[in-house]
Amino acid sequence: MNNFNRIKLELCAYSIEACRIAAAKGLERVELCASPADGGITPSLAVIEQVAGIEGLGASVMIRPRGGDFLYNDEEVATMLRDIELARRAGASGVVFGILTADGRVDIERTKMLVEAAQGMETTFHRAIDMTEDYLRSVEDVITTGCKRILTSGSYDKAIDGIDNIAHAVTVAAGRIEIMAGSGVTPANVKQLAEVGVDALHFSAKRMVAGGMKYRNPRISMGGSSAVDEYALRAVNEAEIDEIVTIIKG
Repeated sequence: MNNFNRIKLELCAYSIEACRIAAAKGLERVELCASPADGGITPSLAVIEQVAGIEGLGASVMIRPRGGDFLYNDEEVATMLRDIELARRAGASGVVFGILTADGRVDIERTKMLVEAAQGMETTFHRAIDMTEDYLRSVEDVITTGCKRILTSGSYDKAIDGIDNIAHAVTVAAGRIEIMAGSGVTPANVKQLAEVGVDALHFSAKRMVAGGMKYRNPRISMGGSSAVDEYALRAVNEAEIDEIVTIIKG
């Protein structure tokens, strides 16, 4: 017997369909995003409203005004504050964000502003923490902001490569903040990640499927890059979710 039942499972979701699948599979929560090519930005209000209406599913909404780095100017921070309020009104149960300073530290002051604005909702500091210059100090910094949890890959591209740092983060957190491992979480490594004592696991269970367009203009790429297949659609690998649920929930 394992003691993994306490671990929450969160799907990184880019569509309403993905969220409905997550609920049907018994997952506790989704991180709701738009634009996977940017690594996730704030989704539309209409999508938030529809996902918030899915019974039994927590919806943590990405609050990120653009792709790229996590150094935001005053106007962008004002946008994030407004998006938090709109997500609240739309019924979101939580919000996800991360702000850094130019020298690679957690922007404690501005993050506290976002946490305060999100009062009454769960707050997650996302993988911006993996881009900081002192990972374990950053765990302490996020704790001081009042965030409920940290999403992290342990300062590596994939969580399994950063597993030692994640284990250290769990020790540093000492129950003061939840640690959620994410990035590259699969059935092959989910048990190993769970064993370091994380509070939650975040995964995509992504698969790509062909879109329904029969005519495809070969002369145009709307995204400006022919390397991206614009006729492929992101979907959810339900079998992969089932495997992860079985491993963690038994």
